[in-house]
Amino acid sequence: MNVRHSMITRSTGTVLVTALAAVALGGCATIIQSPHQQVSIASTPSGATVSIDHVQRGTTPMVTELKRKDTHTLRIELAGYQPYEATLNRRVSGWVWGNIVFGGLIGLGVDAITGSMYKLSPDQVSAQLTSGQAATEKRKDGVYVFAVLAPQPGWTKVGQLTRNPS
Repeated sequence: MNVRHSMITRSTGTVLVTALAAVALGGCATIIQSPHQQVSIASTPSGATVSIDHVQRGTTPMVTELKRKDTHTLRIELAGYQPYEATLNRRVSGWVWGNIVFGGLIGLGVDAITGSMYKLSPDQVSAQLTSGQAATEKRKDGVYVFAVLAPQPGWTKVGQLTRNPS
């Protein structure tokens, strides 16, 4: 009877120690980075409305917390100015390697599930809002030209776009 009780206690103790180790190692994985990241958003001029993922979040300047595991769409608008749009992309953070070393596969799994293994880029957005006339913006995939369809009094006509009949 003592032998059986000793085996049950030893088996229960092993399970308890294993469970505590898993919880402790899992907790270590997210010590460096939380599942959320602070992103600062500013505009010139300030006071513009900020929408993130089609939800209004405040006015510039502001700091907001976003989930690291998601890609976010940012839109900054101010009456009389062209809207500014940007995408905050997730990238694997360099801290993942440290979490693998200290947290092992459990740490990597926790990071993947919570999103702590990612970093949002850019983490600071500074929008230069242009007045409602015309503007250009260089991006990775090309140059974008924005124009106003209704001219204002006092503007000088410098050209006109026509359709190519082909």
